[in-house]
Amino acid sequence: MNGRIAGPRARREPRGFWITFCAGFFYPIAWLAGRSRFEGRRHIPAEGGALIVANHISHLDPIFTGLQVERSRRVPRFMAKHSLWSTPVLGQALAGSGQIPVYRKSADAQQSLRDATVALNDGKVVIIYPEGTITRDPHGWPMQSRTGVARLALSADVPVIPTVHWGTRAVLDAYSKKFRPLPRKPITVRCGEPVDLSGYRDRPVDAALLREVTDLLMGRVRALLAEVRGEPAPAEFFRRGAA
Repeated sequence: MNGRIAGPRARREPRGFWITFCAGFFYPIAWLAGRSRFEGRRHIPAEGGALIVANHISHLDPIFTGLQVERSRRVPRFMAKHSLWSTPVLGQALAGSGQIPVYRKSADAQQSLRDATVALNDGKVVIIYPEGTITRDPHGWPMQSRTGVARLALSADVPVIPTVHWGTRAVLDAYSKKFRPLPRKPITVRCGEPVDLSGYRDRPVDAALLREVTDLLMGRVRALLAEVRGEPAPAEFFRRGAA
């Protein structure tokens, strides 16, 4: 597994115009959204590829995941739904900063994973939200996730870093349609220890392996979230369509 752990004197990865523009735009938004704590950045390598595997509780999450990576002096590359590329200005920023469009339920669906694998092998930091959408668990725990994260994690020998957000849903809750920026609320973003997948890499890639690795990765995310929340996590993942 490649990568050098970031230190206080680590060189910043070249950002380019659009990443610099987005950083200047989103830092003030993050400050206005809440009192942020960015923890565990030492787990993001100073160079080389890395896969950030994160929970998803609010539309604000990408801002804070991106700033966590940017504060580690790296450039975040998100896997995001392709329809965002048609949004004025945002679409230009996504294309210009090397983000990765995700095509669901189409002939191009596998191209997203191939593009992300190329980015990882090229030494980029890629961010994925394996749930595919904001969790529908009423208590904010991760849902059962799609297995694309396992296929991606096994496709490149890079650190796989569980990452969680907590507090963003208290500011912006997509399902209740509530936006409550005031009073400013505590928001935590924390990266955990990279997950060791060495015992899985030589096994044949089939549906059973992909489900096992997906549940392992999201189990680490869930455990990390329990640490941040200071409460026990549920034993099972919430399933889509559950009442």
